[in-house]
Amino acid sequence: MSVIRDIESDLRRFRSRLLVVTVAVLMLFGLLAARLFYLQVVRYQEFNAQAESNRTAIVPIVPNRGVIMDRNGIVLATNYSAYTLEITASKVVLPLEEVIEQLSGVIEIQARDKRRFKKQLSESKSFESVPIRNRLTDEEVARFAAQRYRFPGVEIRARLFRNYPYGQTASHVIGYIGRINPSEKGKIEESDDAGNYRGTEYIGKLGVEQSYEQQLHGTTGVQKMETSAGGRAVRRLNSSQAIPGNSVVLSIDIKLQKLVEDLYGKRRGALVALDPKTGEILAFVSKPTFDPNLFVDGIDSENWAALNESLDKPLLNRALRGTYPPGSTYKPFMALAALETGKRTEKAFISDPGYFMFGNHRFRDDKEGGHGTVDMHKSIVESCDTYYYLLARDMGVDMMHDQMKPLGFGQITGIDILGESRGVLPSTEWKRTTYKKPEQQRWYSGETISLGIGQGYNSFTMLQVAHAMGTLANNGLKMKPHLVREVVDVETKVATPVAKEPVGQLIFLPENLEIIKKAMVGVNIEGTSATSFAGAQYVSAGKTGTAQVFTVKQNEKYNAATIDERLRDHALFVAFAPADDPKVALAMVVENAGFGAQNAAPIARRVFDFVIMGQYPSQEDIEAVQKGQATRPIGKSRAVASVPWPPKAAELAVEEPVVAASAAEKAAAAAAAAKPASASSAGVAKKPAASAAR
Repeated sequence: MSVIRDIESDLRRFRSRLLVVTVAVLMLFGLLAARLFYLQVVRYQEFNAQAESNRTAIVPIVPNRGVIMDRNGIVLATNYSAYTLEITASKVVLPLEEVIEQLSGVIEIQARDKRRFKKQLSESKSFESVPIRNRLTDEEVARFAAQRYRFPGVEIRARLFRNYPYGQTASHVIGYIGRINPSEKGKIEESDDAGNYRGTEYIGKLGVEQSYEQQLHGTTGVQKMETSAGGRAVRRLNSSQAIPGNSVVLSIDIKLQKLVEDLYGKRRGALVALDPKTGEILAFVSKPTFDPNLFVDGIDSENWAALNESLDKPLLNRALRGTYPPGSTYKPFMALAALETGKRTEKAFISDPGYFMFGNHRFRDDKEGGHGTVDMHKSIVESCDTYYYLLARDMGVDMMHDQMKPLGFGQITGIDILGESRGVLPSTEWKRTTYKKPEQQRWYSGETISLGIGQGYNSFTMLQVAHAMGTLANNGLKMKPHLVREVVDVETKVATPVAKEPVGQLIFLPENLEIIKKAMVGVNIEGTSATSFAGAQYVSAGKTGTAQVFTVKQNEKYNAATIDERLRDHALFVAFAPADDPKVALAMVVENAGFGAQNAAPIARRVFDFVIMGQYPSQEDIEAVQKGQATRPIGKSRAVASVPWPPKAAELAVEEPVVAASAAEKAAAAAAAAKPASASSAGVAKKPAASAAR
């Protein structure tokens, strides 16, 4: 039986379905059009940038680092270009050890190169290239180029290397650069200057290189390169050139710096010489020194161990961080404080029997039998300890602290390199906050006595002492000490001076300053350092000092011949010249050298002759001073201008290689650091308290 279809009904259903499909199709096309609009119009800039990024690569251009010069324009740190062989760990096909072994057959790779590579690799990311050999010769470059196909992930790159042409000379001032470590990288990435360090692998690590990093670094440039699908550069689209770092001009005179380092010879110590009127540092010496070139490529473990474990501590900047008891060089400042506070007058005198009794403790003078009748002038000229034992007792520790603090003792000077030590200027408050046990926090009356002769808890840097000496010489006008004289813009050549404005004026009575200066002139004319300044064509003012390293027992006498070399007294000297119009003030220490008059003052005399008279000592004289066998200059001096520069290579390498300390030497050093206690019922300080004169 046949079924009669309802055509109209079927047609309506068809039309409904067609409408639904049509609407669905239109909606889909609408969505497609909307998505297309969103991608092509709304997010055009974003996707266009991504496409451009896939087609191009931005390559940073690392700027040439600025040069460092001395005050006369002699270049102390510069750059040179050389080839390096570098490995990118993520791109090598074979095991890394095998790759290095095969490379060794093409280019010489020493064991120290491998150790340095492993150290740097551990501090780098796998996609970063790390040098396995630096400073390739043209022959080595050609040999590798011929076999480059064998070593995927290995390439030769041209790099700029930092060079310190005078090696160890002024190394603590100049500092050095080194590879950026992960900690430093993190700090850079968080800083506002992160973009300027793209592609930079080395930064300043010490000295001026570190503290003037921003000025020396320069401005990073960029190259926009078109790249292939494989990431290879096809052509350069455009670029902005890097701007080299600015030139930093130091205030030091490198000839003077080299002279002082030579005068110290193999002895340890520190010297700071500055212009009291400007604060410019003319010489900033720490002995022994080190070769900063060792750090440029990454120092190997042997050299690092030798430097780091040496008893002589060549990496320690003694002028900046080494702290010493000032000994008798403290006496002029003590005398000035006594005049200012009314605790003494110029003519007030004492009778010196050669000792001072405090309770049952005997504080000895350096001169057995004493100095007789002593007034302030004589106390400085002859360096009478007993005078200052009494003065310290009368002033008290807190008054001494309050008088010495404005001069800069125990204070940060603000010099323009990092790492300065504060030292110790003791007070009752200092002791309360320094020690934990109640019996240690208490200030004992006996501890005050030895402070008067620059011993006890007193401990200052030579920078602080030189700064104080410059302030005294400059009639109380304080200038901020600085090592950089000016920064010269590499593009405009405009020089910007550094820190020549006064930082404060201390109010001293002119007549009191005159009393102290007159006595210090007497030291160099008739006193403890007279032999060193005999025949000088200028008038200078000075004060010798000898600082104890350990306490001599009450019933014993100090005998350097029977004491380990590192336990012997330090030799110190402070001075300024000319006395009526100072151009240079200095403070210095020769460690474990004994009397300041014999081993420190002769070096100061040569510094003054250089700065004031333009005279350079004879080689015979330099050798005699190194041995502590000269006072006044011997031989024929030369005009500074006639001394050849640069010096010969042999003269630059005057120091023997540093060796690591043996167990016995370490034990001796530990003994030198220990200071035996000496207490009594009178409450005497548990610190050295014997003579510190001369």
